[in-house]
Amino acid sequence: MEKIDSALLERLQSLSMLTISPEQKEKTIEELNRFLEFVDILNELDLSSLEATFSPIETSAPLRKDEPHLDPTIPQKILQHAPKSVDNFFIVPKIIE
Repeated sequence: MEKIDSALLERLQSLSMLTISPEQKEKTIEELNRFLEFVDILNELDLSSLEATFSPIETSAPLRKDEPHLDPTIPQKILQHAPKSVDNFFIVPKIIE
């Protein structure tokens, strides 16, 4: 098992765009290493006799027909809650010059 050290933690911070305070770094390294130890224990399980599945339940969810709901009052109902609207569109402040 590869251990997490300060260099790897720095790389993980960079990749995840997170900042860990210097006071928390040692504790974070310990917690991540404990997590990796747990995963190593799981890797020792013999799962060769089990078939790969996404769910332990053998049935699937019932599907509904994919039909559009054509109710012309829906846009008006939604736009009632908008502070400003014109011709079935929301009016929002300009954010890009």
